[in-house]
Amino acid sequence: MQWLNLEDNINLLSLIGAVLIVLITLVIVSRMFKKMKEKKEEANLSEHQWDEIGEYKNPIPTGWAVVFFLAIVWAIWYFLWGYPLKSFSSIGQYNEEVKAYNVKFEEKFKNLSSKDKIAMGQNIFLVQCSACHGITADGINGKAQNLNIWGSEQGIIDVIKHGSKGMNFPGGEMPAAADLGIAQEDIPAIAAYVAKDISAIKKTKDEGLVEKGKQAYATCASCHGEDGKGQDGMFPDLTKYGSAAFVVDVLHSGKKGFIGTMPVFSTLNDIQKEAVGEYVISLSRGE
Repeated sequence: MQWLNLEDNINLLSLIGAVLIVLITLVIVSRMFKKMKEKKEEANLSEHQWDEIGEYKNPIPTGWAVVFFLAIVWAIWYFLWGYPLKSFSSIGQYNEEVKAYNVKFEEKFKNLSSKDKIAMGQNIFLVQCSACHGITADGINGKAQNLNIWGSEQGIIDVIKHGSKGMNFPGGEMPAAADLGIAQEDIPAIAAYVAKDISAIKKTKDEGLVEKGKQAYATCASCHGEDGKGQDGMFPDLTKYGSAAFVVDVLHSGKKGFIGTMPVFSTLNDIQKEAVGEYVISLSRGE
């Protein structure tokens, strides 16, 4: 890097500004020292006093006023015609580099096999997600979501029993079964129906409970809708549950948990989010 590269407008303006600041400071300080040596026989006091302590009526130093005015002029120029809008921006350069990188990344990995997506997702998970969910994705003894059952029929049972807290949906959070008036014996039936007929799982371990669960699902339909699609984003789309797309939705929206708030992972591109989704869903499938 060339410190005295005067062909660079940013360097040139910075150097001019630094020189002006030093010169103006020297002039103002010298004038103030000169005035300090001048003895005044009389001085005007302001009408305000604090504990019988008066204050002199001193006009603002001319140098200060000039610098203040020039600072306002420079600020207007800076924001309207200067550096941010008309010249180099480190933030803009970063955004352009990220955009270009994502284009190359998506081109390179657009045809990944399912196995390779899971492998990529595992690597991303260990770096980005394991701090809260644990390297085995078990949620570290309940501190975060246990992803080993997330996307499975058991995961549905768990959510119905305990509710879902911290989901960033306009309709609000899902209460526990007891608060919704759902009987304990109906929970496995609802889970079986959702797993088989609504979710992306498309199967259940309790085929005999599906019809009963369909009847009991009426309580859930008031929020999730008869088709389970969540009423245009008001609530989670249960038709995506059991697929990578459901995980991607959470990565997009974030989620509040017991140990803090899961952030929106805007630093991950679409392929990376899908890879994380495939890995998380593979855990519940035992892959």
